[in-house]
Amino acid sequence: MRIPVVIPSYEPDHKLTALLRELKQGGIEEIIIVDDGSMGREYQEIFEQAGREGCIVLHHKTNQGKGRALKTAFAYCLENGEELLGVITADSDGQHKVEDIKACMEALGEHPRELILGCRNFLKRGVPARSSLGNRITGRVFQYLVGVRLSDTQTGLRGISREFMEHLLTVKGERFEFETNMLIAAKEQKIAVREVEIETVYIEENKSSHFRPVRDSIRIYAMFGRFLFSSLSSSVVDLSLFALFCHMLRNMEEGVVSYLVIATVLARILSAAYNFTINYKLVFRSREGVLKALGKYTLLALLQMSLSAFLVSVLYPCFGGLEVWVKIPVDVLLFLLSFVIQRELVYGSKE
Repeated sequence: MRIPVVIPSYEPDHKLTALLRELKQGGIEEIIIVDDGSMGREYQEIFEQAGREGCIVLHHKTNQGKGRALKTAFAYCLENGEELLGVITADSDGQHKVEDIKACMEALGEHPRELILGCRNFLKRGVPARSSLGNRITGRVFQYLVGVRLSDTQTGLRGISREFMEHLLTVKGERFEFETNMLIAAKEQKIAVREVEIETVYIEENKSSHFRPVRDSIRIYAMFGRFLFSSLSSSVVDLSLFALFCHMLRNMEEGVVSYLVIATVLARILSAAYNFTINYKLVFRSREGVLKALGKYTLLALLQMSLSAFLVSVLYPCFGGLEVWVKIPVDVLLFLLSFVIQRELVYGSKE
């Protein structure tokens, strides 16, 4: 079964030439390079030399981004996919050693239905601070929002099966955010992720990387916006309705149930209906049946509502009559907990 190596490249230097030479020496013959719109004769000479040495070189007329370059290579591999098991993707800047590429190739051969990640150890000495901190923060955010714990979410060394490549052609993302979208797609498609530890290499403090920390991090985190939007907007709706109902009911006669409990229940029923609709359609894009998901969500909403009403009532005397200031920290905690439960139990199909 064939497992070619795919290398997206934009304005490469001698490190790509060295990598290709080492791959050939290591016995890897099938190499597909995507020239992502590199402008300049010096770059074209590198690609022409690669073509003369037996590599397949695909060209973009303009720079379209790493995600689009990978999709171009995937489409080519699938069109010429006789006996294709999958591909190994690698970067062109010399960060991936041949032995690590071959290790990921072996892992894909042994586990063809899994997504293989060549993962770096960011705790080792010599790793640039921006890369170490940025990747670790991204990993923690990814774990909370997606529910998958990975040691290296931004690695470009990956083993991807033929079937998953077909699906990835429909996944959004044209630039660096595509690699994060790929991990989310693996979770949605119930594809296991297998990590292979690789050498952590940074050449010249990673100066040749085209990853722009600010601009491309914004692109990566933009996909998480819908998660945060749902929780925050639901909180605003709930808090606004709670304040409104407190104002309307504050002068009611004291009975078995206080006006705080009534205001909490009414606000939560309306905000929960809003939250369920947004989460089902926009956030988790659930494949679970509507009625089944609604039933589980209702149980969660009742539990969350009860906890909110109880905690607000207990803590209310400590804040001198400022009901809203009691509710804010209580609901921040409950919403964070609720997100994890919804992600895993309410909307997560267990196929």
